[in-house]
Amino acid sequence: MPAVQSAAGRITPRQAIQRFWEVDALRGVAIVMMVIFHLMWDLWAFHVLPDVVLWAGFWKYFQRTTATLFIMLVGVSLTLSYRRAAAKQGTDGLYLKFLIRGLRIFGLGMVVTVATRLFGMGFVDFGVLHLIGFSIAAAYPFLRYRWPNLVLWAVFFAAGHFVQQQHVDTRWLVWLGWTPIPYLPVDFFPIIPWFGVVLLGVFLGNTLYSQNGRAFFLPDLSTWLPVRLLELLGRRSLIIYLVHQPILLALLALFGLIDLGL
Repeated sequence: MPAVQSAAGRITPRQAIQRFWEVDALRGVAIVMMVIFHLMWDLWAFHVLPDVVLWAGFWKYFQRTTATLFIMLVGVSLTLSYRRAAAKQGTDGLYLKFLIRGLRIFGLGMVVTVATRLFGMGFVDFGVLHLIGFSIAAAYPFLRYRWPNLVLWAVFFAAGHFVQQQHVDTRWLVWLGWTPIPYLPVDFFPIIPWFGVVLLGVFLGNTLYSQNGRAFFLPDLSTWLPVRLLELLGRRSLIIYLVHQPILLALLALFGLIDLGL
């Protein structure tokens, strides 16, 4: 079994296949936060809580924190999966594996795009699944490096402020971050600036996890039941993302809080 040379040093096969419970648990935290925010959005959209303000104050920053944590963990996870895969099979042909995975998730994003249109739930031109699918393929050349990713994150962050102040008359550029006015999608994570957050996660993944495993001390909390539940949610994040909204709507309808008009 070959070893893989990373920005942090030489990774042995045993270390490369190690799974870190805290990454899954943090992803589980992000998933729980996402479900909470989408529940609040449903309650607002169906006029159960018409006065709640989701685009300013607490809920705005709650959503931003959720998205940043989730997308940053995409980058961290990419570095870990790269090491595991490279230790198992080497780097020859490895990009194809990442490309296929990215295309599969991007395809699920397109399913969400079509479904939201068909069911009259708004529109999603370039949502979080589109971004993740793109990032899995596009981040591959950077997975071995550390500091260049921090620099690129700063570039994307600065570019995001510029792009958000510019507007165009077409929706064909929204995937980059340029939007028309008005533009009110229900899920929107353009490449600028959000791909930079993925690269920030790559930087963190190659900084916090080295050839000796963790590059920091962390007490083992993986046996605690709440942590184990969060780990489970984190490992099932994709399926939870795909099914949580129909489940939320069904539960709200079951309890008589909303009328789906069925």
